[in-house]
Amino acid sequence: MKSFNTEQHNHSTAESGDAYNITDPTKNVDEDGREKRTGTWLTASAHIITAVIGSGVLSLAWAIAQLGWIAGTSILLIFSFITYFTSTMLADCYRAPDPVTGKRNYTYMEVVQAYLGGRKVQLCGLAQYGNLIGITVGYTITASISLVAVGKANCYHDKGKQADCSVSSYPYMALFGIIQVILSQIPNFHKLSFLSIMAAVMSFTYATIGIGLAISYVAVGRVGKTSITGTAVGVDVTAAQKIWRSFQAVGDIAFAYAYATVLIEIQDTLRSSPAENKAMKRASLVGVSTTTFFYILCGCMGYAAFGSAAPGDFLTDFGFFEPYWLIDFANACIAAHLIGAYQVFAQPIFQFVEKKCNRNYPDNKFITAEYSVNVPVLGKFNISLFRLVWRTAYVVVTTVVAMIFPFFNAILGLIGAASFWPLTVYFPVEMHIAQTKIKKYSARWIALKMMCYVCLIVSLLAAAGSIAGLISSVKTYKPFRTVHA
Repeated sequence: MKSFNTEQHNHSTAESGDAYNITDPTKNVDEDGREKRTGTWLTASAHIITAVIGSGVLSLAWAIAQLGWIAGTSILLIFSFITYFTSTMLADCYRAPDPVTGKRNYTYMEVVQAYLGGRKVQLCGLAQYGNLIGITVGYTITASISLVAVGKANCYHDKGKQADCSVSSYPYMALFGIIQVILSQIPNFHKLSFLSIMAAVMSFTYATIGIGLAISYVAVGRVGKTSITGTAVGVDVTAAQKIWRSFQAVGDIAFAYAYATVLIEIQDTLRSSPAENKAMKRASLVGVSTTTFFYILCGCMGYAAFGSAAPGDFLTDFGFFEPYWLIDFANACIAAHLIGAYQVFAQPIFQFVEKKCNRNYPDNKFITAEYSVNVPVLGKFNISLFRLVWRTAYVVVTTVVAMIFPFFNAILGLIGAASFWPLTVYFPVEMHIAQTKIKKYSARWIALKMMCYVCLIVSLLAAAGSIAGLISSVKTYKPFRTVHA
């Protein structure tokens, strides 16, 4: 077992004049002295799809049921356009001041520091890391719900749809947490490509199964009651429920496109040729286009199949009961996808804390030292005691919080509403204005500002709807977390 100090190693590499001579093939570092980045637009697309096509896709039928055919599909398309548009702005800000030759910024906060500075950096950090923590908690909940659904599907198949198939989600949350403790030892974002590709394949698989089952329902004439305006006041819901659920549905759709939170961290995995911003824009176009296609299919076909009675998640809430083996497989795919997605959202948190600690305590061996260990089959592996303890503690805490707050749709909407405006709209637009020096009160400046204000209003309304849904969930919450039919 060999020990070495990572902080001193990185420092000496960055300071050495010839250590990052990229013309020398023997030097495996980039111009900033860090390990050479090898990511491409394909690996970035996999990261994006893993982050974007999450469990939210399965709640889109419910969202469209609240909004109706016209508003539901229109809002989906509008959010997809806004997300892609602002992601291109954010991609150009990875380097500063020039998007191609400027200095690299490794995190979202560093980008905001380079272009805006001041208190906005702290506000960005609060929004970003608060959102990331919320997502990791939400994914722990959703993964356990999917695993519970596997057991319930088998129970319903054996005993009938009216059987009492109560299953506790606690063991599944604990199992998910144990898996994440192991995967969290992956040192950084650059090593996640294989996990993201696996997760992206899983997300395509369960989304396709959901769409296929919905199409089969429609094909045999088992269609629900649909309308242009969605759920009917006085028939399906009260007037107050219609308003709050519509707001919450907008939040669910906003969450479905939330990947700006990790965009800079994904871009930092890309090799420098072609230019990172060009590759990231291509990856964003592929990722957003692909997910929008699946979202519209999943949301619209799910609404067509179930109508106003569309469940919050039509795989885990048992919109479908048969074929049970296919339901089992789809829910297993959801859990497998969320295993990878958790890491995509957790890695920026890990890196933020570890970087801070390395900077503040450079002489602390517990924090900075790594030990090289030969692992059978896997080969040489670097282990950090600090990374082992801190990341394990984080996973344990998020797992415990997930056990305490097992609400699904309301949490999805609230996270989406809280993070969409600052991270997907406000900061990218403000940094784009600063970078390109757009003249104040010019037509382009006014248009961008108007987009910001409209998105802020939408986010506030979505947050209000999500809070109303969360309050309703709390009222019906049973302290012993057991999932019933």
